[in-house]
Amino acid sequence: MLVACGEAQPHLEAIQERGELRVLSRYGLTSYYVKGDTLAGFEYELAQKFAERLNVELKVIVPDNLGNMLRLIEQGQADIAAAGLTVTEQRKDHIRFGPVYHEVTQQLVYKNGTAKPSDITEVVEGQLEVVADSSHVEQLQALHEEVPELLWRENNELDNSGLLELVQLELIDYTIVDSNEMSANQSLFPELRVAFDISEPQFLAWALPLAEDDSLYLELLDFFQELEASGDLDKLIEKYYGHIRRFDYVDTRAVHRRIQTHLPLYKDLFQQAGEIHQFDWHLLAAMSYQESHWNPEAVSSTGVKGLMMLTRATAREMGVTDREDPEQSIFAGAAYLAEMYSRLPEGIAEPDRIWFALAAYNVGLGHLEDARVLAQSAGKDPNLWSDVRESLPLLSKKKWFSQTRYGYARGSEPVRYVQNIRRYLDVLLHFDDTGIASPPQPLDQSLPEAL
Repeated sequence: MLVACGEAQPHLEAIQERGELRVLSRYGLTSYYVKGDTLAGFEYELAQKFAERLNVELKVIVPDNLGNMLRLIEQGQADIAAAGLTVTEQRKDHIRFGPVYHEVTQQLVYKNGTAKPSDITEVVEGQLEVVADSSHVEQLQALHEEVPELLWRENNELDNSGLLELVQLELIDYTIVDSNEMSANQSLFPELRVAFDISEPQFLAWALPLAEDDSLYLELLDFFQELEASGDLDKLIEKYYGHIRRFDYVDTRAVHRRIQTHLPLYKDLFQQAGEIHQFDWHLLAAMSYQESHWNPEAVSSTGVKGLMMLTRATAREMGVTDREDPEQSIFAGAAYLAEMYSRLPEGIAEPDRIWFALAAYNVGLGHLEDARVLAQSAGKDPNLWSDVRESLPLLSKKKWFSQTRYGYARGSEPVRYVQNIRRYLDVLLHFDDTGIASPPQPLDQSLPEAL
């Protein structure tokens, strides 16, 4: 019960008085993790926005497991649980859910190369493990009524990414994850596949303690309504999920191999160039992989060459004498990207600004500006990458490019270019110096006193 902070005091007022919003979450690519030198995650950014709205500090607490998280929020040991929690009837008996903000399906995952089950009856012969106290357990309990021989193990120590790793290592046969988590983790576990959905679409929402006081709940309603109306929720979904395309198994395996065999040769150069131009070196490395697969002697059919695939004109502009020289190529590519970045309109903010800069690197500022004009004329936001990327392919259609200043362009190429770099960046950010995939790193976040 949420009474320790005083029965008469509204929950929202108690948060503002203490100056701290206490949020329970979990480590993972869809929730809360370390990205380079900063904190990131869909749930983390949502919680940060809410804390800013309340003008308080955000304190994120990560319990040992999902069961403890649910118990802690039920007991009022934190204000909110923001962890991609599925709204279920069983959970509604113990916690209160805020507004729905996303939709997922539960998916059965197996390893490529092993027998793919076509339905739940074919899972009974294998070893199935799921996260204890998860909505996946509730779904399996419902399926058990139809398939009594269905058995599974509930793991109280590992999270979804840990169970995905067990499947990849063939220590278990199957696990179940939500569709958004599978998409986010696919590049880290390229051997895994989705066999089928085991649920209908389900809703995600934040959880609050059950209480008669509605102050925090009503504030959350206003918060999410404003996020929806402003488009900020869609922007956040685009930021974390917009670049995830159809999974390319061969391509991802090649990235994993070259991280170990090729990247160490050029990592120091990417880091140096990143420091000079204030770019994350992982971004420059992802960009170079897209350009050349880290092959300094790469040459395209159009004559661009080197690690950063410089044209003769760009090389000349950047003072490059040998496009196949790794140091010259990386430093010139970073400098040219920085130039594109600086010449973009001031109204384009991060994270969209870097995606625009990458698109300009690929297709040129002129064609990018044409696409922005087309987007604006269609009633879309010319400063949002998610809007402009829809207009870029129009530059290859006469009906549209005839209206533009710079004319025809293969507009689909910069869209794929940015999409691929974002995916490679995700992979690079979760590999350690040995070239082995590493899970999100935990932070030292202790549980506070009871509210």
